[in-house]
Amino acid sequence: MKRIYKKIVLSFVIVTIMAGCTISYKFNGASIDYNTTKTISIADFPIRASLVYPPLAQAFNLALEDIYVRQTRLNVVRNNGDLQVEGEITGYDLTPQAVKSDAYASQTRLTVRVRVKYTDTKNPQFSIDETFSAYRDFDSSRLLTEVQDELIGEITKELAELIFNATVANW
Repeated sequence: MKRIYKKIVLSFVIVTIMAGCTISYKFNGASIDYNTTKTISIADFPIRASLVYPPLAQAFNLALEDIYVRQTRLNVVRNNGDLQVEGEITGYDLTPQAVKSDAYASQTRLTVRVRVKYTDTKNPQFSIDETFSAYRDFDSSRLLTEVQDELIGEITKELAELIFNATVANW
């Protein structure tokens, strides 16, 4: 009987101690001081690449704004935000990959490069001016027009995540 009583008391003590401990995690990765930083302005990124696919600019701009809206509590403003993101799409390139014995490529790589200037007006030491790139490979037997929209969706999402992590994640 004493043994059961000790186990019950010990269990109660452990549960009480555990209930008093709280661990807080932010799964979005953002480390923003919302007391001082309340707004973000995201400029449209024009295409400055030699090869132009017009829907790319809109897809990229939407993906970039979407990640900040979903993963932060920042208000998006047109100009002069506490955080400012601007830049341009500098590359949209196709390159052959995995060349076969007959000298034809079995895979083609679509690469998108984006130059980003990020300004943190509250903490200028976190400001950056960098180029980010992402790519997807596709089977060369398929036309680019067949896979382009799907690949652009994947690439713009990856670029938005890279930019988000480089700008507000700070880890």
